[in-house]
Amino acid sequence: MAQRLREKIGGRSKSLRLALAVTAMVAAAVLLQACGASGDKEEAKPAGTSKESSAGEGKTVAPSVLNYGFIGSNKLNLPSGAEGWGLYKGIIQTELKQYGITEIKATGFPNGPDQTESLISGRLDLGSLGDTPAIIAYGSGAKTRLITQASTHTVGYLIGQKGGIKSLQELKGGTIAIQKGSFMHRYIVGLLKAEGVSDYKLVHMLIPDAEAALARGDVAAITDTGARALKLIDDGFPLIDESANHPDLLGTSATVVSNDYLGKFPDFPKAWNAAREKALADLKQHEEEYYEFAAQVNNTTVELTKKLYPISDIKDQAFTDEGLKLLSGTKDFLVEEKLAKKDFNVEDWVLRAQ
Repeated sequence: MAQRLREKIGGRSKSLRLALAVTAMVAAAVLLQACGASGDKEEAKPAGTSKESSAGEGKTVAPSVLNYGFIGSNKLNLPSGAEGWGLYKGIIQTELKQYGITEIKATGFPNGPDQTESLISGRLDLGSLGDTPAIIAYGSGAKTRLITQASTHTVGYLIGQKGGIKSLQELKGGTIAIQKGSFMHRYIVGLLKAEGVSDYKLVHMLIPDAEAALARGDVAAITDTGARALKLIDDGFPLIDESANHPDLLGTSATVVSNDYLGKFPDFPKAWNAAREKALADLKQHEEEYYEFAAQVNNTTVELTKKLYPISDIKDQAFTDEGLKLLSGTKDFLVEEKLAKKDFNVEDWVLRAQ
């Protein structure tokens, strides 16, 4: 009887061990399945490389710092236009942060050629400048792409010294101060060629130096733009000509990005232009505040800002037929005058966001 009892107890123990084993196997299977489902949603990947990184689902991760150049110098260290407003209000920073860009370093330059040197050397990733220096750089082998023409109505002024010349023909034999390689260089050469004036001398000077030379009578005339030009005219320096009277001599702006940066962030044109469009939409909702901002940027009054830099001049799309036509005309002129080293098809330079 004792033997039968031991056998019975032993049988129950085996059944219990088997039940426990089956239970453990089922629990393990459930656990593995749960872990698998969780892993589908939250795979462990290196920071900055997963789809769940700061770039967001399916977006390319860009370098964390974007180095941006513009033309000008002011206490805000920003350009005007949609780009400047977007940076001022943090709109562009917010939009680009989703791609992994956490800092935008803006740097002002006195002219386009200086900015293109920084772009070529790799100190800048992106730059907004006049079309002429951008074309000259690209025609000289700079590895850039054009992603935006934010404006197509840059006006240049030709201003003479007090008591000096009063007409273009009187510039024959005279000296004109320009910023070499700038829009104003293209403007004056094109203007004088159209007027048949060929015997003149161009000297390179930054605007403050040119204004001082004009006041001293060292040069017959200078080229200038914006509020500084209007101030000279108000101070009694005669206006000889302005490009607003010659539609084919108007300047356009150019936003260019280096090929090296595009290699790191191919989606940049789409990201930048989308951010710029949001900034422009916001700007149009706050026109008076924008003009106050732009007056600070351009070191002038709100009244002059509205006259010189109206919001209507800011383009709401990356490229327009008007802008590309002006760009092609400027390129042809610069090639013909050998200011650009080689000819090229503008469409090969333009990079439209996909």
